[in-house]
Amino acid sequence: MARNEQVVAEVFSLYERFGDSDYIGEPVSQIEHMSQAAELAIAEGFDDEVILAAFFHDIGHICAESAENMGGFGVVSHERLGADYLRRAGFSERMARLVEYHVQAKRYLTLKEPGYYERLSEASRRTLQYQGGVMTEAEAQAFEKDPLCAVSLRMRQWDELAKETNVPLLDLDILKRKALALLPQAA
Repeated sequence: MARNEQVVAEVFSLYERFGDSDYIGEPVSQIEHMSQAAELAIAEGFDDEVILAAFFHDIGHICAESAENMGGFGVVSHERLGADYLRRAGFSERMARLVEYHVQAKRYLTLKEPGYYERLSEASRRTLQYQGGVMTEAEAQAFEKDPLCAVSLRMRQWDELAKETNVPLLDLDILKRKALALLPQAA
């Protein structure tokens, strides 16, 4: 098996092993949440890197076996753990940063968007304290200057919306083909 095919098989095997797990206090499983987030990115016409970042945004909850827990609501620093995992696998820095930024986007929106905190699920509210809390104005200004800020904010919205029950899963073979195409070809 070629290296890239092996990488894709390894990454997606995490979802095969842990995808049916409870999604930290939400009414959907890990795989249902990821699938819905990717489908929302597809529906809005985003490129394959963004679609896969939406699918992988919470991979840090399932790729780090001995990570510290956020009081029963997933893994501490899951955004960084997931981004680092994707970097090691060979995915782009853009994709990794989008995965990493979905928590920053929550912190930002909690500061900037009236009523956002009240719309968060109980699990998202509880994890916010582990994730640095509400952004400061200085942090928000720095985040706004990042070229990935706008798409990170969209991704955060998909994250919040991707908690519907009884939604059929996206065909994972579609995502596997996208992932394979995005990995750099060996020289």
